[in-house]
Amino acid sequence: RYSRRPGMATSCSTWSERIVQLVRMMNSFHAEGSSKAHCSQFCVAGHQVGYVLPQVLKQLCRFPDVFRIIEKPDDISRLELVPELTTYEQRSAAMQYVLEKLKAEDYFPCLKQWRNEMYDVMPQFSDPPLFCMERAATSLFGVKRYGVHINGFVRQDNKEIAMWIARRSYCKQTYAGLLDNLAAGGLASGMGIRETLIKECQEESCIPESLAARAVPVSTISYTYEDERGIFPECQFVYDLEVPIDFVPRVGDGEVHEFYLWPLDKVKEAIASPDFKPNCSLVVLDFLIRHGYLDADTEKHYQTFVEGIHKTL
Repeated sequence: RYSRRPGMATSCSTWSERIVQLVRMMNSFHAEGSSKAHCSQFCVAGHQVGYVLPQVLKQLCRFPDVFRIIEKPDDISRLELVPELTTYEQRSAAMQYVLEKLKAEDYFPCLKQWRNEMYDVMPQFSDPPLFCMERAATSLFGVKRYGVHINGFVRQDNKEIAMWIARRSYCKQTYAGLLDNLAAGGLASGMGIRETLIKECQEESCIPESLAARAVPVSTISYTYEDERGIFPECQFVYDLEVPIDFVPRVGDGEVHEFYLWPLDKVKEAIASPDFKPNCSLVVLDFLIRHGYLDADTEKHYQTFVEGIHKTL
């Protein structure tokens, strides 16, 4: 009834080995044999902001008023927005024009998931955005996407921690029916991190703002993977939200099918299965590490886990 993530053996490997597989899958762009060596850098106003695959570059050459290619012998080629586009508004409008053309031609599968949701593009999160673009197209340019994920948990009467887990709607465009964090969402253009957190908590889980505001920023996780849609460098801002023992989330905007309150032992097993959305598994893995649920003396892959969830381009 729902999508299962690929590449996760469950019967012939230990929990630790399956998590190592997950971490490697979520960093596949860094792996030997990936497309990285064949990509062109994508640069705007003198800053690299992404990577472009050869098949994408071929299509973008058709728009010389928007893009130019800089090729140097014995060096990595670069795709640039033309320097005549000097402002955020000009670059955004030019990118939107190109993407709408490509969408109409039905050439790239990722554009079938068009959302009319804009993401800002910048070299680092602390930098002013250079332009914005349609979320569904970010993988074509390998630009970093940012989001916020909330670990919702309860301290039960026996002092043990239980975690609220969501099952995604079976109608979602991506990862339909898989297990997920209590609430999560991408950072749309012009939206702040906590602003997004409050919004997603209310919309997905009917968590009132007064409760969502108690969420504590605890970490970020970073990874870069590639699949048939393109290249996905992502950074998620992670928050922990301890909720009252009598609190029960409710399905809000239809993005969630149902919620479960599970002991951490069960959550731990679930994140190593094909039933959990991969990046959400990493968010929970980070929680287990930070709360001392995994021990560096007894978990031989501890360092691999920590490094794998903090791997940037």
